[in-house]
Amino acid sequence: MIDSLKPKRLFLGKKLSNKNLEGQLLPKTIALPIFSSDPLSSVAYGPQELLMILTLGGASFLAFAPWIAAVVVLLLFVIILSYRKVVAAYPSGGGDYEVAQKNLGEKAALTVASALLLDYVMTVAVSIASGVDNLISAFPGLDPWRVEIAVAFILLLLAINLRGVRESGFAFAVPTYLFLTTVVIMIVSGVIKLMTGQAIVAPSAAYHLVPESTLVATPFLIVMLLLRSFASGSAALTGVEAIANGVPAFREPKVKNAQITMTWMGITAITMFAGIIFFGITTGVKYIENGGKQLEGADLLAFNAGPQQSVIAQLGVAIFGNGSIMFFILQTATAAILLLAANTAFNGFPLLSSVLAKDKYAPKALLTRGDRLVYSNGMLSLTAAALVM
Repeated sequence: MIDSLKPKRLFLGKKLSNKNLEGQLLPKTIALPIFSSDPLSSVAYGPQELLMILTLGGASFLAFAPWIAAVVVLLLFVIILSYRKVVAAYPSGGGDYEVAQKNLGEKAALTVASALLLDYVMTVAVSIASGVDNLISAFPGLDPWRVEIAVAFILLLLAINLRGVRESGFAFAVPTYLFLTTVVIMIVSGVIKLMTGQAIVAPSAAYHLVPESTLVATPFLIVMLLLRSFASGSAALTGVEAIANGVPAFREPKVKNAQITMTWMGITAITMFAGIIFFGITTGVKYIENGGKQLEGADLLAFNAGPQQSVIAQLGVAIFGNGSIMFFILQTATAAILLLAANTAFNGFPLLSSVLAKDKYAPKALLTRGDRLVYSNGMLSLTAAALVM
C-alpha cells in the first residue's frame, strides 16, 4: 500500500489536510504572477498582432498604430476599473458568470461561463504557441520541433499546478518578475539612447512594405483593416478577468488584496504595451503575415534564411544588440512568461468550473479538491482541451 503511493507522492507532493487550506491562500506578491501572467505576457504578442495587421496596408498605415494603441490602453484602463468593482461586489469567485447570473439571468450567465471556459482553453494554446515562437526567435534550430515543445510545456504546467496553488505561485514568480524587469530595462534603455542621440534600428527596418492593392483602392476595406488591427491589439486584454474569478484564493482581506493586485497588473501592462508600440514604430519594425511576398527593396535572403523574429525580439536586437546577454535574457524571460501565462487559465478554469458544478451546471467531479487542495479534475479537463487545440 505504501509502495503504491510513492509515485503519486513524488509527482504531487505530500497530501494536505483541509486544515491547511488557509496556508495555501496567496499573498499579493505571489497572486500577481499566478493570476496576471496571462495579461502581462500578452504585451509580447498584442502589439505584434496590431502592427502585423496594419502592415497589410503598407508602411503608411503604421501611422495609425499610436491611435489604435491609445484606444486599446483606454479600454484596458476602463476594464481594470470595472473589475475592481466586480471584485468588491461579487467576491465569491464567479466573476463575470456571477455578475451575469444575478443581473441578467441563467441563460446569459451560462453564455458568459461558456465563453470564459473557451477563453481559458484558448489562453493555454495561444500562450504556449507564442512562447515557443519567441523561444525559436532566439534559438532557430528548435523550429522543427514546435509542436512537440508546446505539448511538453502544457504537460509540465499541469504537473506543477497539480502540486498546489502556493507551490505553483513560487515556481512562476521568478519568470514573471524577470520578464517585467527586463522589459522595463529595455524601455528605459531605449529612452536613454533616444535622449542621447543614439540610433535605434530594428533588423527589419531596411525592408519596404508592399501594400495590398485592394486595400489601397477600397475605403471600406481600409476601415475594416483598422478595426481588425484594434481587435488583434486587444489580445493584450486577455486574462484580465482571472483575478475577479480567483478572489477566494487570496489571503484576507480578500477583496482589498485582489483590488490592489488588479491595480498593479493594470499599471504594468499599460506601461509595457505603450512602450513596445512606441519603440516598434520608432525602430521601424516590420512584422508581416505572409512572408517575403509583402517585402521589397532589400536583400530578402536574410529574411528567408530562418523563422521571422518576433517584434519584442527585434526590439531586443535594436536596443540591447544582437547576441548580447540582455537580448538572450529578454527572449528567455519572454518565452518563459508566455509559456507560463497559461498558468492563469490553470487557476481560473478550475475555479470557474467548480462554481458551475456547485450550481449544478457542470459535473460534480469538478467541485472536488484533490490531495493538494486544488481542483485537479478541472485542471485535467483544461489540459485535455488545450492539447487537442
